[in-house]
Amino acid sequence: MYVEMNDFIRYLENVRRYSQNTILSYQNDLSQFIQHLQEDDKDIQPHHIDVRHIKNFLSYLLSLGLQRRSITRKLSTIKSFFRYLFRHGVIESNPAAVVQAPKVGKRLPTVLSIEQARKLMTLPPGNTFEGLRDRSILELFYGCGLRLSEILDLTWQKIDLAGDSIRILGKGQKERLVPLGSFAKAALRAYKEKRGEHISKLEIEADTELFLSKKGKKLYPLAVQKMVRKYMEQLSEQDKLSPHVLRHTFATHLLDRGADLFAVKELLGHASLSTTQIYTHVSMERLKQVYSQAHPRATKKS
Repeated sequence: MYVEMNDFIRYLENVRRYSQNTILSYQNDLSQFIQHLQEDDKDIQPHHIDVRHIKNFLSYLLSLGLQRRSITRKLSTIKSFFRYLFRHGVIESNPAAVVQAPKVGKRLPTVLSIEQARKLMTLPPGNTFEGLRDRSILELFYGCGLRLSEILDLTWQKIDLAGDSIRILGKGQKERLVPLGSFAKAALRAYKEKRGEHISKLEIEADTELFLSKKGKKLYPLAVQKMVRKYMEQLSEQDKLSPHVLRHTFATHLLDRGADLFAVKELLGHASLSTTQIYTHVSMERLKQVYSQAHPRATKKS
């Protein structure tokens, strides 16, 4: 089973060009599935597996107390795996094709208000290396809707300050151009100057990446996540205050102000319009809230 799994992982990496985080998620899900199968049969092979094996695994995940959303994701991984095996002739039929995922209620993404977003951009100090770096990162999250991985992979060569745009290599190695707003542009200019001064003081050759640590090394994802959460906690008591909240906020505020859904899809680098449509639900919820609070006939008073 592990031989077939490794072939599948190489396919995802070399053919589908999935990100390392996505590949690791697939690998973990399949390893858990295989380990569960091998508890009953150490020599089990792909052609031995039927619907019953997969359903038993889902029941096992439920018994562990996993959220239905997590179980649905794991089933999606299993379905992709068996679809690959079927297409490549490893199995004669696909047992995962008929297995239904548990129903999951849609959870709307967390977003900041416009006032919260504006305030957030001003929280990092405007006269230090780290403060100007943090302000630039926040501006790129909210002003451009970038993913964390996209920000950490940026170099100066990918930013056209004169042309007000950034060249992004997104998921699936798909390239897109994203407009650079005036606030983000000003933040990057200020950071660029301070970055040069900081590197000179360290007397080192800096990494080519745009955003560096205080020691002149490339920033790692956890450091950015902690930084964003630190500032956001000063403004909001909501749960899950991650960098992705700013990407959600970027999309929601665009749609709130009349942006075209297809344009937002392109800005976010989504492969499918259905992924972008979740933000239309967020916008409608916000409109309903405004309506219920402001319109005299929105709520019948007792």
